[in-house]
Amino acid sequence: MAKRGKKYVEAAKEIEKARSYSPQEAVELVQKTSTSNFNATVETHMRMALDPRQADQQVRGVVSLPYGTGKEVRIVVFADGEAVKIAQEAGADHVADDELIKKIEEGWLDFDATIAIPQMMGKVSKLGRVLGPRGLMPSPKTGTVVPAEDVPRVIDELRKGRVEFKLDKTANIHVAIGKVDFQPEQLLENFASLVDAVQRARPSGAKGEFIRKIVLTSTMGPGVKVDIAEALALRVA
Repeated sequence: MAKRGKKYVEAAKEIEKARSYSPQEAVELVQKTSTSNFNATVETHMRMALDPRQADQQVRGVVSLPYGTGKEVRIVVFADGEAVKIAQEAGADHVADDELIKKIEEGWLDFDATIAIPQMMGKVSKLGRVLGPRGLMPSPKTGTVVPAEDVPRVIDELRKGRVEFKLDKTANIHVAIGKVDFQPEQLLENFASLVDAVQRARPSGAKGEFIRKIVLTSTMGPGVKVDIAEALALRVA
């Protein structure tokens, strides 16, 4: 096990390892115990009672966080024809032509989200091995493959805090819900929206227990275990 730094060790003393905290307490502790010298990201980690190998136990969806993630989102739109102008006017950081698609295929990944119009998916599909593992592949399931006229709406949603969540191979879900300098109430509302969205995405193969463990943490900070019953009882504003 890696040796923890002095700041981390001191911060961890503020947290009772065996205790599950209320969401409000957990948020405040995460902010209090942040050890970084920059505005750290606050993350939610969920351990799910699911088998990722089973097709009917997959969890994937999107959630619009009321207060965003605090992160600037760089967006690439795969478009052609009239959709190019629409994407540019809507504020896309890059509109992918053949040259940019080749650049991505060669490993350029200086962006955070992608959108594609259906007509471009033939070309975009070739990028699956590059974009897929990083959660950057446009998909109808996450609302990022849309007609040209819907591109401005999706760009706006991504800028305001629309994020994707997905069950990984180890049966966990990891989502950033804001920054340490957010107001506690803002982080709490973002957290409540995420929990609600994950609950709504419960797959048909999930029987009995669904969420096994929830931990809140900051970048480089110690984790704080959240009481699951209290998390599920939160109401979305």
